[in-house]
Amino acid sequence: MATLRRKKAEPFSVFQRDPGPWPPILLNWMATLAIIMVFGLVMLFSASYTTGYLRFGDSFHYIKSQLLCTALGLGMMFLFSYFDHRFLRRMVKLGYIVCLILLVLVLFMLLPTFLAGLFHATTPALHNLIEGVVKILVLLAYMILCSRQKDVYRVFCYHGAEHKTIFCYEAGLPLTVENVRIQPRHHPRCGTSFLFVVIIVSIIVSSLVFPYINWQSVWVRVGVKLLLLVPVVGITYEFNRLVGAHDNALTRVLSAPGMWLQNFTTHEPDDSMIEVAIKAMKLVIPEEKGTDTW
Repeated sequence: MATLRRKKAEPFSVFQRDPGPWPPILLNWMATLAIIMVFGLVMLFSASYTTGYLRFGDSFHYIKSQLLCTALGLGMMFLFSYFDHRFLRRMVKLGYIVCLILLVLVLFMLLPTFLAGLFHATTPALHNLIEGVVKILVLLAYMILCSRQKDVYRVFCYHGAEHKTIFCYEAGLPLTVENVRIQPRHHPRCGTSFLFVVIIVSIIVSSLVFPYINWQSVWVRVGVKLLLLVPVVGITYEFNRLVGAHDNALTRVLSAPGMWLQNFTTHEPDDSMIEVAIKAMKLVIPEEKGTDTW
């Protein structure tokens, strides 16, 4: 039987050896861009001539800064036109990951810390409480906005199918569409609940640590919170594991806020989504029974 061999990837350098002549459509686009930029610079100069003179004593103050930015932008554009497209693809993937990390840091660390600082709290406990409330509001707004997008809504339907399938498996029932469909879509060990508990644990741990540091400095607070991230996540993991392993009045009360948040991150799935969840579940069920118990 013939075997298919994977074609070996051709080596490439960062810069293209021979980018070749620019196509006419690109030249036309460049000409159009140049005309638009010239027109914009003329409009900017006419609008900022008097303001630049009154504020800085230089009528060309704003136009100079704009010309500098334009020159830098054009220089970067010409430079990147000589990069190999395969190198740029890898850089785009890396940039995407970096942007996601920065987004998380800005939304859930820098922004809450900055907004909490506007209240000028006199005690670290009050400051952490305000910051925690801001984090919860940011998390809630983020989830609501995401759930209103059509593609994300569909992902959240698969999320609900996952929860139903796990409930069915943990109940010891056969993994069929009929058995999975009747299960609840809210699960106490969900990642949504985990994020909420992380915020609560962060408030408690920070309140215990902040009295011993210069907590009024924004950058000190951010640095300390980054250092405390590992113990906070560890405590949250053990908490979720404890709540998920017991079903009583106390654990239901403790898990209620996180379960409520799942109204935004899980939706009722259709039968095809349930089938996908069942198939995925069967692939990860261990062969030896009991090894996956909590």
